[in-house]
Amino acid sequence: MIFITAKFRVRPEDADRWPQIAADFTAATRAEPGCLWFDWSRSLDDPTEYVLVEAFRDDEAGAAHVQSEHFRTARRTLPPHLAETPRIVNTTVPQQDWSRLGEMAVPGDA
Repeated sequence: MIFITAKFRVRPEDADRWPQIAADFTAATRAEPGCLWFDWSRSLDDPTEYVLVEAFRDDEAGAAHVQSEHFRTARRTLPPHLAETPRIVNTTVPQQDWSRLGEMAVPGDA
């Protein structure tokens, strides 16, 4: 799978509204057949920073994502709300889902 983590620093005046600002893009991406997950989190230390964790089934699914109409729309509509260019880590990993963190296993959790 293609595994991507990106940090978005949002303009302070838009930080509380970011989930709504990105909602259409998020919903459309999650509906893509090759999207495994597309999840936003807000930093506990910096309220203007959002972290996006996303995964796509394979290179073909990743290519379909960046060529989609909703991605083209997001390229126009999201940057005016950003304080800086997002930073990204993008890699391919040989799995298709989350693995369990054995070092913090919960007793009785299968």
